[in-house]
Amino acid sequence: MNRKYKIVIPSLLAGLLAACGGSQSDSAAGNSPKLLATSLTSAASTSAALPASWTSVKWGGGGYVTGLVYHPTSANVMYARTDIGGAYRWNNSNGSWTPITDGIGFNAGEGGFHGVESIALDPANDNKVYLVTGMYSHSWDGTPINGRIYASGDRGASWTHYDLPFPVGGNEDARAIGERLKADPTNPSTLFYASRTAGLWKSTNSGQTWTQTGLSGKVLTAAEIQGLGTAPVGVEQIVFDNSNVGGGATTWIMYAAIAPDYVQKAGLSSTMYKSTNGGFSWTPVSVPSNVSGYFVPHMLRTGDGNYYVVFNKNAGQGAQGPGYLYRFGGVANGETWAQLATTTQGGYGGVSVYGTGATARIALAVTGTWSAGQPVVQLSDNGGNTWHEIADGMQHWGGGYRGWVDDIEIDPANKDHIMHVHGGGVWETWNASAASPSWDVPLNNFEETATLALVTPPAGAPYKFVNSAGDIGTWVQTDLAATPTRAPTSAWSNGNAADVLWSDPSYIVSAGALNGSPSVAFGSWSGDGGNTWSNFATLPAGAAANTAESASIATAFRNNAIWAPANSVPSYTTNNGASWTSTNLPALSAVGINRGYRLAVDRKNPNKVYAYDSGGASWSNLAGKVYVSTDGGHTFTLSQGSVSANLAPNGWNATSLAVNPNVEGDLWLADGNAVYHSTNSGASWTKLNGFATIPANGSTGQMQGASVIALGKAQAGASYPAAVYVVGAMNGVWGVYHSDDGGATWARFNDDAHQYGGIGVMAADWNTYGRIYFSGVGRGLVYTN
Repeated sequence: MNRKYKIVIPSLLAGLLAACGGSQSDSAAGNSPKLLATSLTSAASTSAALPASWTSVKWGGGGYVTGLVYHPTSANVMYARTDIGGAYRWNNSNGSWTPITDGIGFNAGEGGFHGVESIALDPANDNKVYLVTGMYSHSWDGTPINGRIYASGDRGASWTHYDLPFPVGGNEDARAIGERLKADPTNPSTLFYASRTAGLWKSTNSGQTWTQTGLSGKVLTAAEIQGLGTAPVGVEQIVFDNSNVGGGATTWIMYAAIAPDYVQKAGLSSTMYKSTNGGFSWTPVSVPSNVSGYFVPHMLRTGDGNYYVVFNKNAGQGAQGPGYLYRFGGVANGETWAQLATTTQGGYGGVSVYGTGATARIALAVTGTWSAGQPVVQLSDNGGNTWHEIADGMQHWGGGYRGWVDDIEIDPANKDHIMHVHGGGVWETWNASAASPSWDVPLNNFEETATLALVTPPAGAPYKFVNSAGDIGTWVQTDLAATPTRAPTSAWSNGNAADVLWSDPSYIVSAGALNGSPSVAFGSWSGDGGNTWSNFATLPAGAAANTAESASIATAFRNNAIWAPANSVPSYTTNNGASWTSTNLPALSAVGINRGYRLAVDRKNPNKVYAYDSGGASWSNLAGKVYVSTDGGHTFTLSQGSVSANLAPNGWNATSLAVNPNVEGDLWLADGNAVYHSTNSGASWTKLNGFATIPANGSTGQMQGASVIALGKAQAGASYPAAVYVVGAMNGVWGVYHSDDGGATWARFNDDAHQYGGIGVMAADWNTYGRIYFSGVGRGLVYTN
């Protein structure tokens, strides 16, 4: 599944839209280590115990797994990295995955570090693992955004992290090339990193400090990055030759593969270089003429001293070819080249080798093929002399398996166990030697989706919630432990928003877009709880041209909907989309990013509909405003009380509006900085004390004071008829907070081990007190018990 959706985290927004200022200069200052630890304790009053469990809602994959890394000597020790959803550790005992980037070091101001660009394992200590993280190497104007390195001595149960002096792009093009981070196999405290924009770097103290190697001192400027027209690829990877090195000694000989963009900018003469002095100096290595100027997605070295090198004409996930696989002799075998395979159907993504010489098993990933009859995984059992297909046309359980097949790994402990990545997760076979291997999806507890909107129905409804998500669309979840089956479409799409009719939750409306070039907007309705759907026959004004996620849809009565596309005046329909009429809400002025109205229906009196304009961005100087309709969302009046409240201007992803379904006119609003409460349909607003935004500090981004608010079933005997949950920062501590007494007192609801890179959307359950559903950064949905 192609990933069109690019996750945008509120704390990263300023960095993506403007020069990153102090936070970047801090992390780039020299080579001084900067250890950033998180130890947060809430000073808020406590009124209830923390949740007993935090469990992923079942989807199964859903996003791009960019690499699989096996430990070289310890069987079944394996990790997976993703572009937006952090990293996972494989549990061979029960065939499941454990997310290892949910806790300390990955909170609201650190969600950008859920983009994992590379993983390295200590060959001498199978408990030690490193992650290099950062979603984007640069902001919109080319300004660099430096990454982090995380180190764990307990397989990811806890982390120490250091700021890096170079950018990292875990969610950029070519993010599934081989591991950029490598540990010297005989002296693993020495690390090398192949960066996108600043050459090859070396650390001799397990990542605490870094210096550039002698490969090149070139650092791409912002103008040069912009001039590329795509993300820089830079130095792609290095491979060590440690055949004559004893334990504890430095590995002196190594080869580096370099992308054409950096070759050209740095004035280098080849896409491959060699060092014989531990990276101090480098000399060019000639590559075959037919792959001159090609990218090198993967390369590896086998025990006989040979290297297997994949060349591909184009970079990036699902890149088209031509592609070539070569065996390179290396120092031990005269540095000669032998072509083993080529393709013009798609390109080559990854390669894995089991054994050596003429009997070596080689698995070759073919990326960017989408049709039956085209290769996906090619296998050779005679060192590359002959090849046969083992994936296309074979038995598969689950969804699609083609497309972004950019990494492939043969299990070092079992040559018949082969895994490959793709745009929706991972595939594996346990009988690769069979004439017709069978494949399955090993995705138990592996959840990498990006929810954009979430709505829960009233108590007693036959489903849990409606999930609108990037790339996978809109789904009605009936069972938290099973992949949902009810959706307007199973096509590659973004679900932007949905709502349920409170008086009859079998009626659901949704808004989204079919992904493609261009995206195609569509809206849908279901009258039977999501079992069947019909598309709206027409679109409201603005919907066709504005398919961004900053959209909202609401329903007050059956067959009625109010749809607010991004950057547009909302419209309403009374006939399930056969026709639309524009409301009188003001047009939204441009602020540099997408904006939109948030709509909410008063469940006690559905003639009342509320529309919240957050101002669009913190720099807009446009104070937030609330508008009120008393005719089912047809016409609106500005709430002067919201003007008097002087609501802070903030972006779509940093603001929220919720209505208490048990009390007419009872509204809650998070303006990004603080929480506001109205008990008279927005006529007046009370600002609650305690919530306040935490400014950015070094590589830790700004943490909004209050970005998401949700209401759910009240605690038995509580003084207020709903439990209130807020994502924000109170007394200098970010987290999820809840109140059982209408905001008089608050207690932190999560802890440091459950932060998920930040929380984007949240809804609370109306059947079970204490249950919330929320999205982590690229971590799918999680619920509490």
